[in-house]
Amino acid sequence: MNSSSDGQLIGLTILLQISRRVREATRPEEIGFIAVNESKQLLDYRQSVLWMANQEIFAVSGIPQPDHNAPYIQWLNAAFKEWQKKDGLRRIDPQELPPAIFASWNEWLPAHGVIAPLLTKKGETLGMLFLAREAAWQDHDLEILKELVAIYAHGLTTVNPPRSFTRWMKQHFLQSKARYAIAILIAVTLFLPVRMSVQAPAEVVPKDPFVIRSPLDGVIEHFHVYPNAVVKKDDVLFSFDQTNLRARLGVAGKAFQVAEEEYRQAAQMALQDEKSRTEVAPRHGKMQEKATEYSYSRELFHRLTVRAPRPGIAVFMEQSDWIGKYVAVGEKVLVIADPKHVEILIYLPVADAIELSIGTPVSLYLAMDAQHPLPAKLRYAAYKPEVTPAGFVAYRIKADFDEGVNPPRIGLTGTARIYGEKVFLVYYILRRPLTAIQQMLGW
Repeated sequence: MNSSSDGQLIGLTILLQISRRVREATRPEEIGFIAVNESKQLLDYRQSVLWMANQEIFAVSGIPQPDHNAPYIQWLNAAFKEWQKKDGLRRIDPQELPPAIFASWNEWLPAHGVIAPLLTKKGETLGMLFLAREAAWQDHDLEILKELVAIYAHGLTTVNPPRSFTRWMKQHFLQSKARYAIAILIAVTLFLPVRMSVQAPAEVVPKDPFVIRSPLDGVIEHFHVYPNAVVKKDDVLFSFDQTNLRARLGVAGKAFQVAEEEYRQAAQMALQDEKSRTEVAPRHGKMQEKATEYSYSRELFHRLTVRAPRPGIAVFMEQSDWIGKYVAVGEKVLVIADPKHVEILIYLPVADAIELSIGTPVSLYLAMDAQHPLPAKLRYAAYKPEVTPAGFVAYRIKADFDEGVNPPRIGLTGTARIYGEKVFLVYYILRRPLTAIQQMLGW
């Protein structure tokens, strides 16, 4: 079997795996995640967005949950309003967009885009899948994309089939003799107390880590440890380039020797010449000055090798990010963390913010083991939102794991559910719509 046949077989296997995962999905959110993230196994792209009819942006690649208040999401909504005016799978020409939208294209997306509609068997549009990358889209890419959107459209129709509300009312409510009792039951149910809860992306991070900062100005020459490596006390972490400091130390040493010799000569001459005694004090002061400079240069030279002040694991991104980089005194390079002393870092989107208090229960659902949530308690909540690395505005929240919980590995990510005060069910259901109305009306 040649390499071309192998590639076709691998591609067909991946397509079957994606199709099986879509069939096994039970929620539209799962299919949305597969569409924007796992399509990359068959198509090379940098950014993917799934837009659902009447629901705006539904899923974005690399983001757990789109923040509809973020500038990027708002810009995408405006672009999709223009794209939905045309039908069919097609390549996107950015210059066809209105000037106000086209002006920001290069800020958010690469040069080449393609869009494919998700259609039902009746030809109704469920949504659109948009992909963007630097290279132009070829015809065989569009054929693969056509098959993928057909799979996603079938899956979305299966897990969320269209229903006729009028028909349901006639069959199950309007013809029922107990319609008044059902209405009363629904009204009472809406005022049952339930506990408010929200979900937000979370990450396991070290708690109270020891920050290793640069002890001097210089260029890092070599890293002696790898990311997440276990280190012992006094293990070498990284070292600086010695060229400049070695030359500086040599100059300071020579200057000290000269000053010392001049002081010695002045002291000897002072024993024989009365006038030479006035030179002794200045020579002595200069010698002490050069001695201090020499001592400081030696101390800096000993700082060229940075060692671990305590045992733990070295937490940083990549060795290549630091080798050859100039760092200033006090600049953070890495942290030494205790793998058994961790906490949860949560970014709660502004749109989902609720009243929080210290000690509020939190459940962490790790992406690698979502069936077994880890209990925790809220320890800290920022009073002011900030822009997260993912690009949305959120509150920084920290939570400690409950006693007895086996601490997970640093760096694992997942979703945290934060519990608030009890509220009526009707408020729990209508909270997001009410918040949107308040923002729109400026209450």
